[in-house]
Amino acid sequence: MASRDIELESCTGPPPRTDDSTTPTGNSTQDDSQPEEGRQEFSLPPVDGGKDAWLFLAACFAIEALVWGFPFAFGVFQDYYSTHEPFADSPNIAVIGTCAMGVMYLTAPLIIGLLRIFSRWARWTSLLGLFVMCLSLAMSSFSTNVSHLIATQGALYALGGSIAYCPCILYMDEWFVQRKGLAYGIMWSGTGLAGVLLPLLLEFLLHTLGFRTTLRLWSGLLFALTIPLACFIKPRLPQSATSHVKPFNLKMFMIPSFWLYQLANVVEATGFFLPGIYLPTYARSALGAASYSSAITILLVNVASVFGCVAMGWFIDRLHVTTCILLSTIGATTGVLLIWGLSSSLPLLYLFCIVYGLFAGSYTSAWPGIMKDIVRKGETIGGGYVDPTMVFGWLAAGRGIGNVVSGPLSETLIQGLPWKGDTAAYGYGSGYGSLIVFTGVTALVGGASFMWKRVGIL
Repeated sequence: MASRDIELESCTGPPPRTDDSTTPTGNSTQDDSQPEEGRQEFSLPPVDGGKDAWLFLAACFAIEALVWGFPFAFGVFQDYYSTHEPFADSPNIAVIGTCAMGVMYLTAPLIIGLLRIFSRWARWTSLLGLFVMCLSLAMSSFSTNVSHLIATQGALYALGGSIAYCPCILYMDEWFVQRKGLAYGIMWSGTGLAGVLLPLLLEFLLHTLGFRTTLRLWSGLLFALTIPLACFIKPRLPQSATSHVKPFNLKMFMIPSFWLYQLANVVEATGFFLPGIYLPTYARSALGAASYSSAITILLVNVASVFGCVAMGWFIDRLHVTTCILLSTIGATTGVLLIWGLSSSLPLLYLFCIVYGLFAGSYTSAWPGIMKDIVRKGETIGGGYVDPTMVFGWLAAGRGIGNVVSGPLSETLIQGLPWKGDTAAYGYGSGYGSLIVFTGVTALVGGASFMWKRVGIL
C-alpha cells in the first residue's frame, strides 16, 4: 500500500528436506520424482491489472454511482417535496440532502478506522451497508413529515452508504499501485454518470408514481443492482498482511502538510457545491430559461465531471499533486469568475457548466496524490507508517464540513439578491453576484497548496 506494498512471494522451489540424513541414497531419485505433499504455494492476483483488479474497479464504479448518485440527485426530490403534500411549504427540506451527503463524508474516517480494526469482517460490511440503505429508503416512503425524511432518507441512508462504500477505499490500495490515481478517477467518475441518469429517471418516477412508490421501487432496484456487485468488493491481500496497520495513528496530525492540504480542501468544498444547488434556479430567474433548459445545466456539469475525474486520475499518476491541483484551480476559477460572472445568455452558461465540471469536478481526483505525499512525509519525519486510507477518510471529513457549511451560507449570500442591477455584467448583476464571487474565491484558495509548495512550507 502506497510506498509500503506488501507482497507474498510464490514458493517455486521444494521445501527443505528434513530427513536427508536418514534417507538412503539409493532411494533419492525415487523420492525426488514424487510430489511433495508438504509444499504450499501462495498466489496473489496481479496488481494494477488482470481480471480480478478490473472487476473490483468495475464494482467500485457501480457502487460509487449508486451510493453517491442518489444524494447528488436530491434536487429532484427537493423540488417535488416543496410542491406536493404532505411536505409542501415545509421548512428544512434542504436539510435532507445536506444530511445525506454530509454524514457520508463526515463518517468516513470512523468507518474506515473500524474496518481496519475489524479487518476480518471488513469484506462483508458492504452487504450490511447496502441493506441499511435499501431499508432506509423503504422506511422513508412511510414518512408524513420532513423530520421523518431527515432521519431516514437523510441520516440512515448516509450511514448505510458510508458502510457500503468505505470498503472500496480500503481495498483500492491493494489492487492498484502504479495506476492508483487512474483507478480512483475512474471510480469517482461514477458519481458524474449517475448525476446524469438518476435525475431523469427519478423525475419521471416521481411525477408518474408519487414519492412513496418511487422510494419503494428504487429501494428494490438498488438492492437488486448492488448485492451482486458486493461479491467483487474484496481484498487482494490476506487479512494477516494488513492486520498490523494502526488506523487511528494520531501522528498523522503532527504532519504540517496534512493541515495545509486540509485547509485548502475545506475552503474549496464550501464553494464547490453551490453551482449544483443554484444553477437551475439561476438559469430560470436570470436568463428566463424553461424548466427543461435549466435542468440541462446540472446534466452538463455531471457529464463533464466524468471526463474530468478520469483525466485528473491519469495526471496524478504522472505529475506532482500540487501541479494537478493547480490545473483544477485555474480552470474552476476562470470558469466561475469570467464565464459565469460575465454570462448573459444560456449558451455561455452551458459553456461554464462544461468547464466547471471538467476542472472543479476533478478536484477530489487529486486526493491520491495528497495521500501519497502525506505517507511519504510521515516516513521522512519519523512519524511511522501513515495509513493512506485514513488520509482519505479525513480529507472526506473536511469536504463534509464544507458541504454542511455551504447550505446555510449560500442562503445568506443570496438573501435579498444583493448587487442586482448594480453592475453591467449580467452574471454579477443578476442578484447572484455575491454567490459567484464566493464560489470563485473558494476555488482559488483551494489551489493554495501550489503556492505553499513554491515558497517551501509544503
